[in-house]
Amino acid sequence: MFKKFAAEALGISDIGVIVGPADYSKVDADDYLFTEDGEQIFFLIKSKKDEYCFTNLALIHVDGDSAVSSKRSIKRYEYASNLITNVSIETAGTLDMDIELKFNVNEIKFSIDVKKSFIEQLKDIYKALITIGKQQRRDAVCRDNALRTLEATASVHKLNIAPGAGSLVSQYGELLDALNTAMLDTHTRRDFSDVFAKYIHN
Repeated sequence: MFKKFAAEALGISDIGVIVGPADYSKVDADDYLFTEDGEQIFFLIKSKKDEYCFTNLALIHVDGDSAVSSKRSIKRYEYASNLITNVSIETAGTLDMDIELKFNVNEIKFSIDVKKSFIEQLKDIYKALITIGKQQRRDAVCRDNALRTLEATASVHKLNIAPGAGSLVSQYGELLDALNTAMLDTHTRRDFSDVFAKYIHN
């Protein structure tokens, strides 16, 4: 505890701040947006080493090796293929100068220290991430149900399919198209603009 407090007092710890929309163009993460696909920043935490950029499509982590190095590693986690779980906030104690936002992206654990003066803004991203996680789990159930339905439908077709290779190929193609639509489009949400707009109050 003493070492942590001393580091914070000396300004050498890696405590982040929340960057407002007016300064989004000044951060490194802005250079890696897929603006051509309508991607935009909704929430951004910046520390000496790292940036955690939450867009409508993905989390972009600008990962720095050290506070004095200019080397950066850009990591992108699309919401469509990366499950968000275990979202929590650890509030500050009497002597603490920071609060922590914690969450998992698949098996990767994130723990982001933020100045405790930003607690209200951190509550906003907390709500948004929990809501995204809920939708992701719902989509996973729907995809599983779609796959089960296809398997059941295919079994019925085995019994009732008309003779001829053409008929088999045609029905296979229709089933495959229906499954791809269900798995990749209908039940895989990619854009969470509405969730961020609902909860984020910059």
